[in-house]
Amino acid sequence: MRVVIVGAGIGGLAAARGLLAAGHEVTVLERAPELRTGGGAITVWGGGPAVLADLNVDLRGAGRRLTAIEARTASGRLVSAVDIDRLRAGLGTPAVVIPRSSLLARLAEGLPEGTVRFGTRFSRLRECGSEVRVWTEDGTEHTADLLIGADGVRSRVRVALGGDAEPPVTGMASWQGLIPAPVDLGSRGLMMVGRAGDVGLSPAGDGLAQWFCDVPWPPATACDKPLEMLRERYGDWASPVPELLEALSGVELEAFPHHRLRVRRWSRGRCVLLGDAAHAMPPTFALGANQALEDVWVLLRRLSADPATAPRTYERDRRRRAALASLIATRSLAVAGPMTVFQGERPMRMAGAVPSRMATRGVAALHHRISNRLRSERPGHDHG
Repeated sequence: MRVVIVGAGIGGLAAARGLLAAGHEVTVLERAPELRTGGGAITVWGGGPAVLADLNVDLRGAGRRLTAIEARTASGRLVSAVDIDRLRAGLGTPAVVIPRSSLLARLAEGLPEGTVRFGTRFSRLRECGSEVRVWTEDGTEHTADLLIGADGVRSRVRVALGGDAEPPVTGMASWQGLIPAPVDLGSRGLMMVGRAGDVGLSPAGDGLAQWFCDVPWPPATACDKPLEMLRERYGDWASPVPELLEALSGVELEAFPHHRLRVRRWSRGRCVLLGDAAHAMPPTFALGANQALEDVWVLLRRLSADPATAPRTYERDRRRRAALASLIATRSLAVAGPMTVFQGERPMRMAGAVPSRMATRGVAALHHRISNRLRSERPGHDHG
């Protein structure tokens, strides 16, 4: 089968690896001149590490494995902790914070030269019976048996299939990135939650830390001094927030608005969408990249079973779980409005009555509900 993939992000490269291993002919069209190096770090957990292992992507020596994820109030009080070692025993997979650029490099390892066509921008498509024809902006034409749109939240392939061009924002944005770790976190990920919003900090290996601060979006006024805004919003929070804000002095800051995208159709004819192109979601709980890997795993299995029906059965098998992940990511935290009342000190302390073991079980249950890959190993469940 000839497959054209638009987008060399995590989902696109993962799909390319799996399809090549299955004996298909693959071309990846990527508008950037080279593999992207920005975007900070991501947390690979739940079904994500299992999918990467299936694709023979070795994460050893990359990023930092977590042993715990703690939730604290703005004053620093511990309210809950997820025991990642116990979670790993239950799920069979670790939790790894890894720079996005490192993960992309490992996904690209071993791909035949010329598989990824850099500096190539998708322009349009035309379905022709059992084939789909794809044109790039320079006029080059590709003919494929399957087109995969893995080109992100502003997917051109989605637009060509009749979807929205500009996905709506949720009212939040994350200022985030990778910096030298301002404090020694060990192997703990940390999220601090208060009425103003939330701040996170996680070790990412090699002395680096992934940080984020969530704020309302779009801003009420032009935000040309983001560090001043973050200090005003979070400057009186407990350690390590002051250390983080101090470490951001002189760092170029970038905002990433949160989107939630609900696409009416993920597939049409010989064309499918995956990852953010099909179900963009806020980065809360680090579900987005792992859901893209889940998409790849299901699509590969459906193609191996019946290529003719694979687009439809892939969408059927993935849509409900991706929608649940998106809903959880969207509604779990707030930076404005009535929901912030529940993020105050007293409500958060009451939430702290939940033992670590129960919190860990809750996270494990969540991952099983949103993962096709993990559910495939449970007796009595469909493998899709």
